Amino acid sequence: MKTGSNHHLRLVVALLATATCSFAQAPGGYNNQPAQQMQPGSMPPGGMPPAELPRPGSVNYVQGQVSAAGQPLTLQSVGHFALQPGQALDTANDGYVEVLLTPGAFLRVGPDSQLSVTAVGLADTRINLVRGNALVEVDQLISGTHLEVTLASTSVDMLKKGLYGFTAIPPGLRVFDGKADVVGLTNHDDVGKSDQVLLVDNPKLKKSGFDENQAKQDPLYVWSAARSRAESDQNKLVAQNSAGYYPVGDGWFWDPYANFYGFWGPGLFYSPFGFAFYGGFYPGFYHGFYGGFPHGAYGEGHAFVGIHGNGVSGGFRGGGFHGGGGGRR
Repeated sequence: MKTGSNHHLRLVVALLATATCSFAQAPGGYNNQPAQQMQPGSMPPGGMPPAELPRPGSVNYVQGQVSAAGQPLTLQSVGHFALQPGQALDTANDGYVEVLLTPGAFLRVGPDSQLSVTAVGLADTRINLVRGNALVEVDQLISGTHLEVTLASTSVDMLKKGLYGFTAIPPGLRVFDGKADVVGLTNHDDVGKSDQVLLVDNPKLKKSGFDENQAKQDPLYVWSAARSRAESDQNKLVAQNSAGYYPVGDGWFWDPYANFYGFWGPGLFYSPFGFAFYGGFYPGFYHGFYGGFPHGAYGEGHAFVGIHGNGVSGGFRGGGFHGGGGGRR
């Protein structure tokens, strides 16, 4: 018993030592400036997270001329503006915008486009594309979540993780990866990977293939791939260096170096564009949340460490240590 207790104590000490060590690195990625090295207790360049926590409809990146609800949106709108039901989002001929949907799902809108949201919620998010084109990247789809895009009189329910492309004129859907249920006036059918369905004069929703190599040359696809890579880069930085990053619930974290919300999923996965995302629980990630700043600066407690997948988890909250069992999630 004594030998087992000593072994457990050494493991706890090792985990706590891991959690209290962080190494600041300059983030790479899409249109970001190199970050300065962080010292424990110092404030990152972007400061604390915005007061508005991310939710479906939150604007996460803006390029060019974009407006919503009659007001222009800029990079300064990120973290401070979220679409409400009935509000219209418009892009000019140079405009691109990224909008957060449910955790792990990103809506990206191309130039000369217009859409509105008819419902925004963690369980039910619906978008009506009026003009132009849009892509939806779904890296995580929580069971019971309803993600829908409406094109004219047809609705598209995204059923699996994947990448979905939408055009308003003529109305159509391309599934680069994943599976969607297309519901028309008189019929519905599932559309899977590498299939498309055009919704004009097609009451039976007949599917066909499409040239993926050509489709991937589309400017919105290229821009979306760059954004997905930026999110992946920031996700990796959190795994390498917890200082200055703020978990804000539902899988999102505020990235003060890039000034947008990043995503931390339930486990290691790859986006439909092929970029890696870390997930689960990384030792020291919450150190930046609880321990990177003075006690009480953002939340109660000091540090939390854990490793899911090898049966070890634990933390200090209110002065107590809680050990994990030996099972996998």
